[in-house]
Amino acid sequence: MKLDVMVVAPHPDDAELGMGGAIMRMLDAGLVVGVLDLTSGEPTPYGSLEKRAAETKAATEILKLPWRENLGLPNRSLVADLESRKLLAEQFRLHQPKWIFAPYWEDAHPDHLAATELTEAARFWAKLSKTDMQGERYHPQRIYNYYCVHLKMNARPAFILDISDYWERKIAAIRCFHSQFIQGRDDANGSFVDKLHDEASYWGKSIGVKYGEPFASREPIGLTGLGELI
Repeated sequence: MKLDVMVVAPHPDDAELGMGGAIMRMLDAGLVVGVLDLTSGEPTPYGSLEKRAAETKAATEILKLPWRENLGLPNRSLVADLESRKLLAEQFRLHQPKWIFAPYWEDAHPDHLAATELTEAARFWAKLSKTDMQGERYHPQRIYNYYCVHLKMNARPAFILDISDYWERKIAAIRCFHSQFIQGRDDANGSFVDKLHDEASYWGKSIGVKYGEPFASREPIGLTGLGELI
């Protein structure tokens, strides 16, 4: 399937956390959006391969994604090696997305760091000629970065997207991952979902709307006009 947008996620649930609202907004705008999970996300304290697959399927249905695949790389030991780079570059060549979304490049989680390094290297490799990689040579136009980080940091996004109309569905998709975010995650400082609400409200307030999602970019962002600016 040819895609307009491919979201590269280290684990199932990262796409929902970092940009579930943006995914739905882009789909409603007529873009063909797909998610490529790099690993199964297992093992985890309350999860299993079977649970995680069922949770991912349920979340995918809520987002109404037309395409979602798993690259089958190892969870907890994801590395930006040559074989993984080739596998990801082949996905870019086969599906030819115009835009790639990857995790933010600073994080405490090694898998997230490796995912972003892999994405940037695979973007370059995808355009190579004289190779045994599947698909035609192709170079995705842009990489954007979503925030799904394990650091206590003050993000400085390049832009914030209004997801006010999609907030409830985003949370419904995240709640599908019960083994990760509901079971055993409530504490004295409030539930995990409450914290997500606070963050989305903060980003929304920053641009004068109810809920927002922040995004970064290593490269300058070009505009053909100011009509989409809030």
